[in-house]
Amino acid sequence: MFFRKKNRELQSESLSAETWRRFKKQKLSMLGLFIIFFACVISILGYLITPDPSPFANNQKPELHTKPPGFVVDMMKVKKNQEPDHTGWFETMVFGKQDEYTTIPIYDFDYDAHNSVIIEEYTGSRPNAGTKIKYDLVDVIYAVDSKKAYLYDTLKKSVSFYEIGNPNKIVKSVETLRTEFEAKNVEKKKYYLGTDIIGRDLLSRLMIGTRISLSVGLVSVIISLFIGIFLGAVAGYYRGTIDAMIMWLINVVWSIPTLLLVIAITLVLGKGIVQVFIAVGLTMWVEVARVVRGQILSIREKEFVDAGRALGFRNMRIITRHVLSNVMGPVVVMAASNFAAAILTEAGLSFLGIGAQPPVPSWGEMSNAHYGYILLGKAYLAIVPGIATAILVLSFMLVGNGLRDALDTRNLDDQPLSAS
Repeated sequence: MFFRKKNRELQSESLSAETWRRFKKQKLSMLGLFIIFFACVISILGYLITPDPSPFANNQKPELHTKPPGFVVDMMKVKKNQEPDHTGWFETMVFGKQDEYTTIPIYDFDYDAHNSVIIEEYTGSRPNAGTKIKYDLVDVIYAVDSKKAYLYDTLKKSVSFYEIGNPNKIVKSVETLRTEFEAKNVEKKKYYLGTDIIGRDLLSRLMIGTRISLSVGLVSVIISLFIGIFLGAVAGYYRGTIDAMIMWLINVVWSIPTLLLVIAITLVLGKGIVQVFIAVGLTMWVEVARVVRGQILSIREKEFVDAGRALGFRNMRIITRHVLSNVMGPVVVMAASNFAAAILTEAGLSFLGIGAQPPVPSWGEMSNAHYGYILLGKAYLAIVPGIATAILVLSFMLVGNGLRDALDTRNLDDQPLSAS
């Protein structure tokens, strides 16, 4: 009785559940899946979690160029004389947002006898010996309209001024302004992975680069699957002249080196991330088409295909609803492999300067901009983006291998059932 019950449970298990159960047993594949999931979370949240939320993480501080990981500096935040940018969380997550403050690296600051602060700019030298600049506290703390001047009262040691968007006059003592300045307008900024050649936060650009790599892989795989499945299915099902024509096209494209073909398409379409999407996608469909064609050539001879023809089903219905569903296993495995190949191709194109263009934070572009520092004791500037690329590509390859083994019916682990 228990044997029959357990046997029914095994028979009722769907193919996807069986595949997932077997996939989970492969620890390396699960590790790769976790890394991909982690990268997807970073990519989706985007600017909401980056230390630098500016568009493309492009907040440049030339005086802080190539600072080491863990570098800390004091920043003075100067309020911009403009209306605040009311950007919603979704827009910020996707596009980033402009900071309402101008940040200035400082070494030290002091006050004069009136309502001004004197800062010494950070230089990184020893001693610092930076330029000393005077700022009015009101200009630093508030977005004061240039048409409404503020007045300093010497006797009362207070300041009267108007703020943008506030029609009422504001009166504050100098001591209050100084306290507010130290609390809100001076902060310590830490660069966990240091800064790049023009003083941008390396960690932020690395995180946004995850979005670029995954986007290229996703769009390219979708384009290649759409073209490859369509042409492969038509060639394998109809055979004859149509098959010969499609195979001729496949062999022609196959004979051209992928990287050279991508470079040629990119030069025709122009430089940019959208052009990379299209170029990589148009060069990766060949393998998909060959695999789908080979699978359908054998499946079209099955009895259920003959039954569909006998029932009067149209060829397109037989292909889309009955034939293609039986070739999705190899296609899914190939999609994971093509995803990794697309990431590598995009990184290579960006490294060569014909992929994503600055200030877009592509991992390949980041390595290209800093490879000269390998010999200057700061090799991490070029190596870190390369390591990120290698880890993500390896993760997709591990997942692809795991899917291949999980979908292979020859590896079914038929365990004997017992009533104990």
